Amino acid sequence: MKPSESNSEWLTRKRLIDPKLIAAGWRIVPFRPDTPLTSYDRCAVEEFETEHGPADYALCVDGQILGIVEAKKLTLGPQSVLTQAERYSKGATSSSLNFRGYRVPFLYSTNGEVIWHHDIRNALGRSHTISQFHTPDALAELLAKDFDVSCQALLQTPNDHPRLREYQREANAAVEKAISDHKHQMLVAMATGTGKTFTMVNQVYRLMKAEVAQRILFLVDRRALAAQAVLAFASFEPEPGLKFDRIYEVYSQRFQRGDFDEDEKFDPRVLPSSYLTDPQPGHAFVYVSTIQRMTINLFGRNAIMASGDEEVDEDASQLDIPIHAFDLIIADECHRGYSTQESAIWRKTLDHFDCVKVGLTATPAAHTMAYFKDIIYRYEYERAVREGFLVDYDVVAVNSNVRMNGIFLNEGEQVEVVNPVSGAKQLDLLEDERQFDSAKIEHDITSPDSNRKILEEVKKWMLEHEQRYGRLPKTLIFASNDLPHTSHADQLVDRARDIFGRGDSFAQKITGRVDRPLQHIREFRNRPAPTIVVTVDLLTTGVDIPDLEGIVFLRPVKSRILFEQMLGRGTRKGEHFPDKSHFVVFDCFDGTLLEYFKNATAITAEPPDGEPCTIVEIIEDIWANRDRDYNIRRLVKRLQRIEKEMSGEARDMFAVHIPGGDVGKYASDLPRKLSDAFVDTMSLLRDKVFQDLLINYPRKERRFIVAYETEDTVTSSWLVRGIDGKEYKPDDYLTAFAQFVRENPQQIEAIRILLQRPKDWSTKALSDLQQKLAATPQRFNKENLQRAHELHYQKALVDIISMVKHAANEQLPLYTAEERVKLAMAKITSGKNFTPEQVQWLERIEGHLAENLTIDPDDFDTLPVFNRVGGWGRANNVFAGQLSQLIHQVNEAVAL
Repeated sequence: MKPSESNSEWLTRKRLIDPKLIAAGWRIVPFRPDTPLTSYDRCAVEEFETEHGPADYALCVDGQILGIVEAKKLTLGPQSVLTQAERYSKGATSSSLNFRGYRVPFLYSTNGEVIWHHDIRNALGRSHTISQFHTPDALAELLAKDFDVSCQALLQTPNDHPRLREYQREANAAVEKAISDHKHQMLVAMATGTGKTFTMVNQVYRLMKAEVAQRILFLVDRRALAAQAVLAFASFEPEPGLKFDRIYEVYSQRFQRGDFDEDEKFDPRVLPSSYLTDPQPGHAFVYVSTIQRMTINLFGRNAIMASGDEEVDEDASQLDIPIHAFDLIIADECHRGYSTQESAIWRKTLDHFDCVKVGLTATPAAHTMAYFKDIIYRYEYERAVREGFLVDYDVVAVNSNVRMNGIFLNEGEQVEVVNPVSGAKQLDLLEDERQFDSAKIEHDITSPDSNRKILEEVKKWMLEHEQRYGRLPKTLIFASNDLPHTSHADQLVDRARDIFGRGDSFAQKITGRVDRPLQHIREFRNRPAPTIVVTVDLLTTGVDIPDLEGIVFLRPVKSRILFEQMLGRGTRKGEHFPDKSHFVVFDCFDGTLLEYFKNATAITAEPPDGEPCTIVEIIEDIWANRDRDYNIRRLVKRLQRIEKEMSGEARDMFAVHIPGGDVGKYASDLPRKLSDAFVDTMSLLRDKVFQDLLINYPRKERRFIVAYETEDTVTSSWLVRGIDGKEYKPDDYLTAFAQFVRENPQQIEAIRILLQRPKDWSTKALSDLQQKLAATPQRFNKENLQRAHELHYQKALVDIISMVKHAANEQLPLYTAEERVKLAMAKITSGKNFTPEQVQWLERIEGHLAENLTIDPDDFDTLPVFNRVGGWGRANNVFAGQLSQLIHQVNEAVAL
C-alpha cells in the first residue's frame, strides 16, 4: 500500500475494484521489480512502478502494458483522477509503445462504483464512463485497430447508392463525421416513413466495409420491428448483384414461420451465443434483437418489465457478455421508455456496452436527448411533406357526448354488470343514479351505442372514399384497451363487422393477445383483408403500413411521443395505391387531441411518466431522515390511495396492525404520531409483515358496466390541415381561399386568365394553377376544395374553374366539370351544323374536357381516345383545317 493511501481507499480496491478486474479476466498480482515485464500476461499488476510514481494497477497482456487503473476511495469522484493516470502513462518508460509521449494507451480511474475510461492514443479521444473493465482480449483488439485510418477511408468512400435520397446521404454524412470526431453517442431524428432503417442499413454497410465497426447490434423494441429490420438487411443490395447478407452475416432472434411472407425467401439465422460471450476480432456481423431480449441476456428475466402487447422470448437466457461485444449499437425507436423505470432499463442495457451508440427516432424527447446528447441530423415531417416524400393528413373531428362528458345513469335503468376476472355477466337495475366521467369510459363502463355511432361516422367516410377512389381505405383504430372480458378492442371489432357486413376477415384485432401478431401485421400490410384493424399498443410505433389511409383515435392520449408515433402510421406514400395523396385522422374527442398537441415542438419536453419509489423505499428514507417532511407527505398520500383501493378483506388484514383497519385515519394521524413518537411509529412501518401487506393487500373487485340504454349523440366535422399546421373548418377554408384568390391574381397567372383573359386558358395554365394552389400553406388542392364546397354548398365535385370564379364573385354559379363542359360545348355548337364524323370528334373532345378542363393539339397524337382513330391529322381534315381555331374556342368557352 502506498504511504499516502488511506485505509478507505485500500478497502475500496480490495472490496470493489479487485472483484471487477477479476470478473473481466484479469489476475491480480503484486509488482516485483525483479520480475521482467514479459512475464506478465492477462495480469493487473498492483503498485506498478513508473518514473512518476506507482500506478495502482498496470494491465498487462502478453508482456505489454496496455492499461493503467487509478483507484480512489468510494466517496471521491473518479473523473478528475484520469490526469493522474495520464502522468503514470507518460512515466511507464518500460513500455515499447508511444502515443504523443504516452506509453500506455488505455487509462482508467474508478472509485469502485463508477469507472472512467480514456483511450489516449488520439488527441480528440474523449473520456467516458464504462460499466465494467475491458477484458485482456478487448484491450489487445483495441490496440490492433487503427480507428482514425479506418475513419479516413470511410470519409473518402463515395456514398452513391442509387436508391439513396439526398437527405439520407446527409444523415449518413452526419453520422460518419460524428464518429470520426470520436463522439460515442448521437441522435438521428427523421420523420416516420422517411426510411430511417434503409438509411442505417446503408450506413452499417459503409462502416463495416471501412472496418470502422465490425460487430453491429441493431436494437428494436418490438418483434415486428425486428422482423422488418432483418428483411431490410437481407434485401439491401450494397453492391450490384450482391445482397447484404451474402457479404456479411446477419443474425436475429428466433421467429415463427408465419412472421414472413411465403415469397420472402429468407430464413433468419439465430445468433450463436458465443458471438456474444466470446467476441472475436475476425467477426463481422449484424445482430438484430429486441431490447427486451438483450436485457434478459445481460441481466436475467427479472430485469425486464411486462410491456403491454409485446411478448417476451421464451428462449432468452442470461449470458456473460463483455462490454466490447459490439463496436456499434443502433437503437431504433429510441424515444421509447414512457416511464422512468422503462427508461432506466433500456439505459442500463445500452450502458453495458462500450461502443458507439446511434439513436434513431422520429420524435426526439427530453429524456432521449439526455442520453444521446446531440441531434447530429434532423429531417422533419414538414420538410418531408414539402419535398414529396410523405403525405399530410386531414382531420375529422368526431363529437361524441359520451366521450366528452361521460355517462349518466338514471335510477331504475337496467345495465349489464361484467366480472372482469371471470367474465360472468348479470343484469342489474340501478337503485340510484350514477355518474361516470369521461376518463372512466371503456375502463369502468361502456356505451355500445356510442361505439356504434362513432364507427358509423367512420363508415360514411370510408364509403365516400370508395366511391372516389374505387377502394375502401385501410383504416387503423386505436382502442382504449384489450382487457380480458371487457376488451374495448374486441367490442370495436364486433361492431365494425356488424356495421360493414363484410365478414370477419374485413375487421380484425391485432394486439399481443392474438395468435401470431406478426403474421397479422404482414397480412394487413400486403393483402386486401383486413381493411379495418383495431389495436391498442402493438401498432403504435415503427410498423410499416404504407397504404394506410385512415387513423381513428378512440384512445385518449397524453404523451406527445406516443401521439406523434401513432400519427406516423399514416404518413408513408402508398405502395399498392400510388395515388394516396393524404390520410385522414378521426379525432373522436371533438378535435381536442389534435388541439392539445397542436403546438408540438421538435423536441418533446415531456419527461417519461414517473415510476415512483416503492412505499418501502419511502419508509426507509423517513427512517434515515432523508428529506423527512417531503417523504412523510408522500407516505400519507400512498396510504390514502390504499384506503381507496383496498377490499373489505384487506381492511380485516390491516386491523391486525391498526385499529379497525382504518388506513385512512391512520394516514391522517401519521404526521402527528411521527412527531410525537417517531421510533415507536417507525417500528410498525418498518415491520416486514406490515410492509408486505402495504404492497400486496387485496384490492377491491373491479366491476365493469355495459350501459345498453345510454344513447350517444355523435356528429363529425371535416377539417383541412394546412402545411402551416392549422386546421380549417370548411367555412373558414373557403373564406381563406376567397381571400387568396382576390389577393393573388398578379402572382398566379392562371387566376388572372380565368378572371380577365379566358381566351388564354390552356393545359399549362391549369397545371400551373393546381401546383401553386396545392403549395399554399392552406393546401388549396382540388380534393380539399371540392370537399369544402360539398360540405358548405351541398354541391359535389365542383370544378376548379368554378371554385376560382366563385371565390372572386359569390354571385357566379358552381358547376361540376361535366356541367361546365356541356355548357361550353353548347355555346360552340349552337346554330351550327356538323357531319356525323364531326359529331363523333366533338363527343370525344367533350369527354376529354370533362376529365381535364382543357385540350391541347398534342393530346390528339398522345392520347389513345384520339390517336387510335387517326389523331391530329385525321381530326384536322374532318374539320377542314380549322381544328386549331376550334380548340382555342373550346378552351375559352370552358374558362368563361
